[in-house]
Amino acid sequence: MEIQGSNLAEKKHWYDRYYWALFLVPFLLLVLSIIYIGSVYAKTGDIMYKDVTLTGGTTLTILNSTLNAAELEKNLQGKYKDLVVRSLTDIRTGEQTAVTIEAQAEPEQLKKDVESTINIKLDEETSSIEFTGSILSKSFYSELLRAVLLAFLFMAITVFIIFKLPVPSLAVIFAAVTDIGVTLATVDLLGIRVSTAGIAAFLMLIGYSVDTDVLLTTRVLRRKETGPLIDRMKSAMKTGLTMTLTGIAAMLVAYLIFQSPVLKQVFLIILIGLVVDIFATWLGNTAILKWYCDKKNIQ
Repeated sequence: MEIQGSNLAEKKHWYDRYYWALFLVPFLLLVLSIIYIGSVYAKTGDIMYKDVTLTGGTTLTILNSTLNAAELEKNLQGKYKDLVVRSLTDIRTGEQTAVTIEAQAEPEQLKKDVESTINIKLDEETSSIEFTGSILSKSFYSELLRAVLLAFLFMAITVFIIFKLPVPSLAVIFAAVTDIGVTLATVDLLGIRVSTAGIAAFLMLIGYSVDTDVLLTTRVLRRKETGPLIDRMKSAMKTGLTMTLTGIAAMLVAYLIFQSPVLKQVFLIILIGLVVDIFATWLGNTAILKWYCDKKNIQ
């Protein structure tokens, strides 16, 4: 009986010995992400790769089911900076319905070059064209970044007002920074050109991140009567992981079903962020709270 009791105690308190080791996982991910984002900035002058909605340029959509997007991109590659050619498919049949071409170019010049490449005359019935000026795009990009920073700032202030404790509040902020930083580094690593909708996805990600962190902090610090510290953490983790995994499943299904490049980018960014949040919250934030509770003798 004593051996069994000893084993139970050992299993119950294994986290006491290893929580700082677990904390190193999100911490190192964040450090590596900052280094990689810094390398992207050194190479491009920005922290992310942007599409024509943020840099300015033309988007030409050709309604054609037989065009080879890869071959078209190859033929146009040397003529334009930051060229992107995509094939759009029907959600039910999986067959190609159109091809989109994005490039930093004037509309008429791009249209002329595409016509000469595919030997097809493009008109209003067979194509559509959109142009965004570079000055407007850069202004919009700076406003979006300012919106993200303000959202993050107000989130940090709100968290501090709610808990009125520096360490738990900083733990929530650390998790949110990790979510955004690691997700951005992953997006850069995948070579994704972020659109205006992609920036909005990062805004939504801040909300997703704070949800689980506030849940954890509230359960640990404000519901002491519900059981020992480790049990409160387990309860918060069970609820939080259920929320996060449900979100991951929903984003994955949406990513696979929808064919719009804009929507797919939004779903992919949120999907990556939700996966990162598992490490940031349940390995990072939890470890900081555990240390804080031990220091303050909160059980």
